[in-house]
Amino acid sequence: MPEGSAVQRMFSGIASRYDFANRVLSLGLCVGWRDQLVDAAKAADPKSVADLATGSGDVAFALRRTLPADCAIIGYDFCEPMLELGRIRAKKENIALEFKTGDCMSLPIADASQDVVTIAYGVRNFEDRAKGLGELRRVLRAGGTLFVLEFSQPDRWFRPLHFIHVRCVLPILAGLLTGDFGAYKYLGTSIAGFPNAAGLETELNAAGFSRVSHKRMLFGTVALHQAVV
Repeated sequence: MPEGSAVQRMFSGIASRYDFANRVLSLGLCVGWRDQLVDAAKAADPKSVADLATGSGDVAFALRRTLPADCAIIGYDFCEPMLELGRIRAKKENIALEFKTGDCMSLPIADASQDVVTIAYGVRNFEDRAKGLGELRRVLRAGGTLFVLEFSQPDRWFRPLHFIHVRCVLPILAGLLTGDFGAYKYLGTSIAGFPNAAGLETELNAAGFSRVSHKRMLFGTVALHQAVV
């Protein structure tokens, strides 16, 4: 698993171009995946949401647009340059959305205080996945729900194309878009070393979650996981 400090430095270096690069590299599909996460969170009818690994707040802003005004939403990340972009956007657009520094290895959130926790493309970067998943469970109330949107392992027939894309094509295109070729080499490596959707489901069960399920998208390259405390 990656070292937290290395991941932090990497995202700090690409903060200003990260969301734009994601949209280009996914051909806009990441917006639809995000919206499925947000719709699933809305169905849980939460009064409080912690959006973890929020980055510059792409998911948090979508949650704010979708959930009722009386639902408290706070975005947490351990990368301050990313968070500052979210704060600037919230102020510019006059959106009531708070961003706080928070590492998923030790979250500054009270026990059993959240109805919903969301995290998009962050679990793969946990320095200690078992510890991180335990933290996500700790902050959820009894009956609360975790939603994880994450890259996964594709169907067997699609794997060769997927390998070429994430290991060869993506790092070059991303490097041109962000000016950092190394960051997206890490992305390909981290995806290859991450469990498939069924494997992550097993890890969520081991962390103490119940009613764990997942939905695979784009031939299994992405999965939306749902787990209840």
